[in-house]
Amino acid sequence: MLTTLKSLFLQGLVFFIIFQSISFFRETSMLSTDTRISQTNQLSFDNVPTLMGETVSLNSQGKNTVIYFFAPWCQVCHVSIGNLQALYQKNKQLDVIAVALDYSSVDEVMAFTQQHQLTFPIALGSEKIKQAFSISAYPSYYVINKENSIIGKSLGYSSALGLYLRSL
Repeated sequence: MLTTLKSLFLQGLVFFIIFQSISFFRETSMLSTDTRISQTNQLSFDNVPTLMGETVSLNSQGKNTVIYFFAPWCQVCHVSIGNLQALYQKNKQLDVIAVALDYSSVDEVMAFTQQHQLTFPIALGSEKIKQAFSISAYPSYYVINKENSIIGKSLGYSSALGLYLRSL
């Protein structure tokens, strides 16, 4: 019994190390966590159109902000977007903005939003935004603080707890 538990623990530890290593290498193509998003560089996007015909800023508005990049056809995005909605609903001290990229039509983005009953702003991204934020896969997200500096990032599925911990 003890040998079996020890074996399971070691297998779990090896899996965890491999998973973390792969995640680290995948995230090296993303912007570094010390990058500042400000009015003076290419990451300043103040008037990004939304699904509701308004505009949204991809800069912090006085709160830590999660900027979540997704594509409506991405299956992992379909699985993980509910975690982002839960985070948004439970944490009023945190802003959430989803940015749709690589979509074929606004109707496709609207259908994705309605399917998942999203209540945070959905921005309609562009190739310029995709390149500026070094988005190479979906879902990808950055957490920016009140001073508009990146404090967290991830690529791929993230749980609601994982999103919350990165946003602190």
